Amino acid sequence: MKELAGRLTALDPDAGAAVRVIAYFDRLAESRAGVEALVRGAAVLAGCPARLEDPERRVHVRVEADGIRRDAGPPPDPAWPSAPLSPEGAGALWLERTEAGPGAVRAEPTRVETEPLEAAPSVVDAVILERAAGALRGVLDRTRGRAPADDPALVETLLDATAPEQARVRAARRLGLDPAAPARAVAPLNERPRVISGAVPARGPARADATPPFTVLRGTVDAGPGGAPARTERADPAAGQAGPRSGTGPPAERLGVGPAVPVLELPRSWAEARTALRFTAEGTAQDPGPRVVYADELGGVALLADLVAPGSEPPPDVRALESAAATAPWLPATLHAVAFTASLRAAAAGINVHHSTLQDRLTHAEHLLGWPIRTPQGRLRLQLALAMRRLARP
Repeated sequence: MKELAGRLTALDPDAGAAVRVIAYFDRLAESRAGVEALVRGAAVLAGCPARLEDPERRVHVRVEADGIRRDAGPPPDPAWPSAPLSPEGAGALWLERTEAGPGAVRAEPTRVETEPLEAAPSVVDAVILERAAGALRGVLDRTRGRAPADDPALVETLLDATAPEQARVRAARRLGLDPAAPARAVAPLNERPRVISGAVPARGPARADATPPFTVLRGTVDAGPGGAPARTERADPAAGQAGPRSGTGPPAERLGVGPAVPVLELPRSWAEARTALRFTAEGTAQDPGPRVVYADELGGVALLADLVAPGSEPPPDVRALESAAATAPWLPATLHAVAFTASLRAAAAGINVHHSTLQDRLTHAEHLLGWPIRTPQGRLRLQLALAMRRLARP
């Protein structure tokens, strides 16, 4: 093969380079090289970064032209040369080439290097992509098969503080997460844990038809049930008040979102996400409040979770709230509006009542509760009582 490549190079440099590329990847395939080695070969041969993106298997590998793996990078550009891993799949190998790069590729048994050529490099790039993608397809089918991308055992490992560090690093890589990049744990109500890669909070809940035991969401998700737009609510640092962030519809489920942390600290993010979940509400007239709460916005209010155990005897102010709500069905929504809006007029507009009607309701509510709620101290007491009401639920 080496002699043939030399003869072809004398006649056509591109043809000789293509033969060396084929021989190089054949050797890697025969030695059962792994995914990262194959992507590294493509990057060094092409003289530009190469990346493998396989969302079905949650595989993300990016290697620079110097052979060093750096998964962080810009999103794939459609203008980059690429080769699909399979005709029907979304996985592809990309060469991050935005302009004409090195033309010839010299692949020796023990080293790979590049040198300029007069001819255009597109033919060599095409051979690199075709041979590397074929080898990668074989490795992925052998090691990952066609199993669901969301591996419950791997997510459990990521969120388990007792798992060895190397096991969590391997789990992160197999799930397509960069161990050096931040990620958030997400705790849905009565659902399985999720992990969101990136420092940006989730922009919407996962699809309602997601059925794997665990769901790993890389990046952000904007679709609600059936692909409809979803709205994410952000918690008020003082007491869990929510406000719309994007979209038009309410979130499909209650979510506690942990802080963005390095992947190896995801167990802490998971613990805080579960605490944040306790501060969520159904968002109904009888259980008003945010359906999505971010742990890193709770601040000191999160300490209440250690004082009020689920299903325990509720504090006196919570018992007063429950008693008052039993006699006045309008009371929970009214009190929530008063506690978490900037003014009484804004609260009246939020629940669609006249300002004078709201004043009458508050007079009645103060009589039922036993403390004033139109003073700063009384409003703070009301905010805490509403938060503890959620925390005391079984």
